[in-house]
Amino acid sequence: MTAIKHALQRDIFTPNDERLLSIVNVCKAGKKKRNCFLCATVTTERPVQVNVVKVKKSDKGDFYKRQTAWLLRDLAVVDAKDAIKESPEFDLHFDKIYKWVASSIAEKNIFISCIWKLNQRYIRKKIDFINVSAQLLEELPKVAEESVPSGENQNVAGGDEEVVDEYQELNAREEQDIEIMMEGCEYAISNAEAFADKLSRELQVLDGANIQSIMASEKQVNILMQLLDEALKEVDQIEVKLSSYEEMLQSVKEQMDQISESNHLIHLSNTNNVKLLSEIEFLVNHMDLAKGHIKALQEGDLSSSRGIEACTNAADALLQCMNVALQPGHEMLHAVTQQQQRFTDLREQFARRLASHLNNVFVQQGHDQSSTLAQHSIELTLPNHHPFHRDLLRYAKLMEWLKNTDYGKYEGLTKNYMDYLSRLYDREIKDFFEVAKIKMTGATKEGKKFATLPRKESAVKQETESLHGSSGKLTGSTSSLNKLTVQSSGNRRSQSSSLLDMGNMSASDLDVADRSKFDKIFEQVLSQLEPLCLAEQDFISKFFKLQQHLSIPGTPVSDAEEVDGGTLSRVHSGPQSISSENHMIRQMMTKIFRCVEPELNNLIALGDKIDSFNSLYMLVKMSHHVWTAQNVDPTSFLSTTLGNVLVTVKRNFDKCISNQIKQMEDVKISKKSKVGILPFVAEFEEFAALAESIFKNAERRGDLDKAYLKLIRGVFTNVEKVANESQKTPRDVVMMENFHHIFATLSRLKISCLDTEKKEAKQKYTDHLQSYVIYSLGQPLEKLNHFFEGVEARVAQGVREEEVSYQLAFNKQELRKVIKEYPGKEVKKGLDNLYRKVDKHLCEEENLLQVVWHSMQDEFIRQYKHFEGLIARCYPGSGITMEFTIQDILDYFSSIAQSH
Repeated sequence: MTAIKHALQRDIFTPNDERLLSIVNVCKAGKKKRNCFLCATVTTERPVQVNVVKVKKSDKGDFYKRQTAWLLRDLAVVDAKDAIKESPEFDLHFDKIYKWVASSIAEKNIFISCIWKLNQRYIRKKIDFINVSAQLLEELPKVAEESVPSGENQNVAGGDEEVVDEYQELNAREEQDIEIMMEGCEYAISNAEAFADKLSRELQVLDGANIQSIMASEKQVNILMQLLDEALKEVDQIEVKLSSYEEMLQSVKEQMDQISESNHLIHLSNTNNVKLLSEIEFLVNHMDLAKGHIKALQEGDLSSSRGIEACTNAADALLQCMNVALQPGHEMLHAVTQQQQRFTDLREQFARRLASHLNNVFVQQGHDQSSTLAQHSIELTLPNHHPFHRDLLRYAKLMEWLKNTDYGKYEGLTKNYMDYLSRLYDREIKDFFEVAKIKMTGATKEGKKFATLPRKESAVKQETESLHGSSGKLTGSTSSLNKLTVQSSGNRRSQSSSLLDMGNMSASDLDVADRSKFDKIFEQVLSQLEPLCLAEQDFISKFFKLQQHLSIPGTPVSDAEEVDGGTLSRVHSGPQSISSENHMIRQMMTKIFRCVEPELNNLIALGDKIDSFNSLYMLVKMSHHVWTAQNVDPTSFLSTTLGNVLVTVKRNFDKCISNQIKQMEDVKISKKSKVGILPFVAEFEEFAALAESIFKNAERRGDLDKAYLKLIRGVFTNVEKVANESQKTPRDVVMMENFHHIFATLSRLKISCLDTEKKEAKQKYTDHLQSYVIYSLGQPLEKLNHFFEGVEARVAQGVREEEVSYQLAFNKQELRKVIKEYPGKEVKKGLDNLYRKVDKHLCEEENLLQVVWHSMQDEFIRQYKHFEGLIARCYPGSGITMEFTIQDILDYFSSIAQSH
């Protein structure tokens, strides 16, 4: 084993700067017996690293190789299998359990002992040694020294255990001593026995000297023993004295314990008294309500500012007393219970008094506000509720107190406020809308006077009913302006005569001033409603202490309704998306202003019946107000209501566009008169001009652009439809004139979304102008046209151009005969007839006669040059020419145009 250990140290560990401390020959348990060595090593460099290395013999030669190495700090358990019965088996628990069988029990014990020592010296880690007794760990070093050769002894120096190698190098001093010794004996090398004898004799001399020294010191030892005996006697005497002292101190200790216990009881009593005083002071300071506060709560004046302030301070003080955080056990005190009951009675008494007073304020304010309705109903303004809000806001802190202390009475006040104010706002808003309707319909001054009596006079009621269709209804006519007619019964009351006169007016009579008047009235209605709703919502939030939670811009706050490709906001409040207080604000506003949305819808319906184009004004105004309201608070009642009404306005706008298209489809033209500019083309021009003036810088420009596209497509389609059905006017003329008018309109208005349609209209106008010119010019020189068409047909069949004159039907004589039929005088006469015919086809309002006549001149000259070219190519050298020249043609066209 020693030889193997040296070989492993030399071949494997020395190159890696490691020192081999212990080795054991093992094989794996339960498998084929293949021996290997487990080695415990430490590195020679600091910090020291301790390893357990598995070394096995190579299969290819007689040398050893390093197979696996584990760090000792990764070792968790050393299991010796049996602490009583010795066994060569043992387990090492690293990342997994490795089972080994040692070649001998002694090697196993030495290896485990080395592991234990290395752990104690270097690792200081808790490694569990299972089935290894503590006695065995202590005895293992001794057993190791006896069972291995002297060169493998282990020594311990200065309490620091260290396993050393059996061969150690001599240091410099040892080498020097050996050299001096050998120099004194020159024969040491040649005669080793003589050298050994000399060393033995010197050793014997030293031993004798040591024995003599020991014997000489025996007398001194005896003296030392006598001194020790005397010291022991002195110690016994001191112990006796110490025992007596201890008995005396014991009695003193008992007396001091009694004094200490007495002092502890006194200190405990003082501590309890201090704590009791502190608790009493706490209850007195925090649960004592001043007499002034009690008097204010019981008798305070709730109508004056000073009294309200006193009651507010008293209520806050009462709430603080009732909300004192009592310690466990305070509730068991009779005085505390009595005081709490007194506070409860005060709170309930004041809450009843406050609720009753505020209910009276609500009722009185409703009566006071009603008295001012008459003067406001004459003008289109809503009464100002700011004084009412200002007076009630003095009670805001008391309302917050009531909300925190008696939520039932707070809820009752909230309900009563909604009931009183909803009736008040119903009267104000309905009267306000009655005035707006009368102003819109242009009723007489007498009718306006009737409106000042809120719906109590029959005249106003009958006028309103007439507007809503009870005794007659306002409907749109077949024109795009929705001509306003009234289908009335014969017994219409005299108060409605002004409405009948207005109803019989056509839409063309409703000029820009009338529409502008409607626009101003509608804007004034929205401008009056908006601050009223915002002020009321702000008051509710402050007075009832309902915190408004504004939505962050950019976040979705409403559902959407898709209307004709565009998205309109129709806000639906849900408890998932808003807080309960915000939801309560909206509920209160909805109850108080329950008539706003129906009245707005009625007003919108009236405006739409008066003139369907009013939907354009309403869409722009309503969109702007919705945008403004949503910027302030997207979830507010105003934003919700206006958003819902905007949906209705958008539907009316879409209906207006649909009616325009339907009227285009229903247009019928006279069979006896020329068509000219179609009515819906002129009406589209009027609609576009009006819409551009209304939607300038509007938020909902996209809706108008979509409507433009629908309308222009309908115009294009129905122009072609009418052109195909026209009998009196040629199709090309209808198309040319109407598309020229459309192109001129789009060029003037510069509608960017219709640039493509503008180009298309120009192209259609150009194409049909050319087609009409070509078709018309075929008639004045009809025979000449037929002759040259035959010539071109022969050339197309393969006849050479210079051989056409040899064809019987197209010889020179036939050509001269045809040319003679069209002398200059006849051509001018034919052109004059053509001018008259074109003049009959074209309408005067579009003024295209000179344009068409100039195009015909160009086309006639082109045909003339074409005929001359054919004569030159097919009849070369014949000298045949037309009987009129290009100059003659120019003179003919010019003189005919001037004569007419």
